[in-house]
Amino acid sequence: MSVTVIVSFQITDFDVWKAVFDDDETNRKKAGIAATAYKEVDNSDQVHVIGTAPSKEEFLAFFTQPELQKRIQDSGAMGPPDLKFLELG
Repeated sequence: MSVTVIVSFQITDFDVWKAVFDDDETNRKKAGIAATAYKEVDNSDQVHVIGTAPSKEEFLAFFTQPELQKRIQDSGAMGPPDLKFLELG
C-alpha cells in the first residue's frame, strides 16, 4: 500500500529551491514518487512537499541518496526537513 509523505523545509529563496525541485521530477517518477510543492501563504520561506510513494522504505531510499541530499542543501534548505508519513486508517 502506498503512503502519503509530507516533507517540510525552511528555505532561503523559494524560486531557487523550486527550480531544483522541478529539475528532479524525472528521478522522482522513476522511484514511483509523485509530489507537489507548496509554499506557505504568509511565509514563502517555509515549503511543504506533499506526495505519494510506494512505501516509507522506498521513499527513504530515494530521499537519503547522497546526491539528492547535496542538491537539497545547495538549493537553500536550512537544516534538516521534517518528514511525516501517512496512511489511510
